[in-house]
Amino acid sequence: MAQRICQLKITLLGTDPPVWRRVLVPEEATFAQLHDVLQAAMGWEDDHLHCFSLRQPGSRRWVDMAVGRPFLPFADEPEEEEEGISEHDLTLAEYFNGRRKVARYTYDFGDTWLHEVRLEQVVPREEGRRYPCCIDGARACPPEDCGGVWGYERICRGESDYFEDEDSFDPEHFSLEEVELNREEEPD
Repeated sequence: MAQRICQLKITLLGTDPPVWRRVLVPEEATFAQLHDVLQAAMGWEDDHLHCFSLRQPGSRRWVDMAVGRPFLPFADEPEEEEEGISEHDLTLAEYFNGRRKVARYTYDFGDTWLHEVRLEQVVPREEGRRYPCCIDGARACPPEDCGGVWGYERICRGESDYFEDEDSFDPEHFSLEEVELNREEEPD
């Protein structure tokens, strides 16, 4: 059981005011597990492809993990035959190791929902708390397939016919009680 927990702020870039969530995730979680946390915390339905982009150590270059160029944490110039690390193998502790505090997450390559995942702090595990968990947030997640940030803005302004009943979507709505990150009970 992890003794340290990553407090991450996830911000959906391009939204104004921003749609964001603050989550607590054990540092031994993989990026594949973080994908599941992001989907649940933001309210996405996991119907589309996704990709994490991470900063290459010692470089300003972003490297995509999920589209054929896995993250190579120790190589300055990756060799052709190097396989790298997949999102199923790289843990939060391995990536957010003091020098790197930001990752990117893209969901739905059509609508292109770009998220900033920022490590705010590493905190000790609280006795009795279930992890991962969402502890704060603001605004409703955009609906799937609404046309990206531009479509979402039109919905927020009431200029879209995405919903037959315009009153069915409140962009200001956010409720911690509606965010379900834990599917099973943590053992005592």
